[in-house]
Amino acid sequence: MIRLSGVSVRVPTLTPPGAKLLLDEVQLDLAEHRIALIGANGSGKSTLLRLLNGLLLPTQGRVVVDGLDTRTDAAQVRRRVGFTFTDPLSQLVLPTPLDDVELSLRARLRNRAERQAAARAWLDRYGLTEVAEHSIYDLSGGERQLAALVSVLAVEPSVLVCDEPTTLLDLRNRNLVAGVLDALPHQVILATHDLDLAARAERVVLIAEGRVAADGSPSEVIGTYRRSMA
Repeated sequence: MIRLSGVSVRVPTLTPPGAKLLLDEVQLDLAEHRIALIGANGSGKSTLLRLLNGLLLPTQGRVVVDGLDTRTDAAQVRRRVGFTFTDPLSQLVLPTPLDDVELSLRARLRNRAERQAAARAWLDRYGLTEVAEHSIYDLSGGERQLAALVSVLAVEPSVLVCDEPTTLLDLRNRNLVAGVLDALPHQVILATHDLDLAARAERVVLIAEGRVAADGSPSEVIGTYRRSMA
């Protein structure tokens, strides 16, 4: 389980000098298999997600993953919690999907032949065999998103955190990625503007102005959000 206890995040500002409050006294226990965060742009969703594997540390409060504090146990937390970005090109750092998945496996598989075989097996599992050695710039949006996802899954985390995984995709690729996420055995916590995708979660959390504005069933919380935006 992931627990956020009294978590606030402030970042410095230059004009005017001071600090901007991004999250304010957030208290959450995240235990469900599928959790969606929704809310307007700038509400704090992405900030909250980045706290879950220590990409960002709280200014105040604690984030604890299975008993591990993100501030003091960052390496162990990141082995448990994988993270995918909205734009897969922010994550795919090598020329091909095969290269990227091999990079993820490097710490666990020192032998290059074994590592490459394992990387090909991961890509094959998600239908990316034919594009394994293609340039990431020649892939479709869905293929890029899947390649980025596989590079994270290859590390074998127990939790997958996804920041707007379908935002940049057309309908076909959106459905492809959504289907892959649905089928994963991992706990998946995602932020999304795709309310149909959010409705497939067990629990939805509405973030507004850095606070938890609603938390509960998809129908209840999405309804609250729709009314607030009307």
